[in-house]
Amino acid sequence: MDTKRRLMPLQRVEKTILFIRGQNVILDADLARLYGVTTKRLSEQVKRNHERFPEDFMFRLTTKEKTEVVANCDHLSSLKYSPALPHACAEHGALMAANILKSKTAVSMSIYVVRAFIRMREELTSRCDLEERLDQIEKVLLVHDTELKDLIEKIRPLLLPPPEKPRKKIYPVEFKLAPWLTEGCRNQMIMQEAISG
Repeated sequence: MDTKRRLMPLQRVEKTILFIRGQNVILDADLARLYGVTTKRLSEQVKRNHERFPEDFMFRLTTKEKTEVVANCDHLSSLKYSPALPHACAEHGALMAANILKSKTAVSMSIYVVRAFIRMREELTSRCDLEERLDQIEKVLLVHDTELKDLIEKIRPLLLPPPEKPRKKIYPVEFKLAPWLTEGCRNQMIMQEAISG
């Protein structure tokens, strides 16, 4: 096996890890490629040692899952016409597969595979922590939001112009002139009419 393939970067291994049924897994075709064996040989070894692969280590995909994986992963297009349903290996299943294959490549690549799974788990944990923190922030914002709405409802009436005070009605007042002024006023009005007229 050439050194380039043995020293495969961790990022390339991570690209083969898929999230199926709530866990990170590598399909048997990718695992066989990483370990430098054929998928047929890997499947034979798994069948011979089936007691080492409980459901949480390795499981077979359903037809629907296989169709979805083939549609989403270009490098798995060869599985489209395969009549067999692929196996999905969790972290411990991938390590167990390296142990039963007993090849130098499988042993050396299993280290990369385990590191990739650990890194993916750390990313998932940090995402969960971030999601939990965002949920806390959202709850605080909702509390603040309701408090702000209450505050706005209390402030809004203060922003309105004050209501106008009702004006006092002024009623015309009748003045009664003294009788001695009445004659003088009448004469003065006559004179003004004559002047203006």
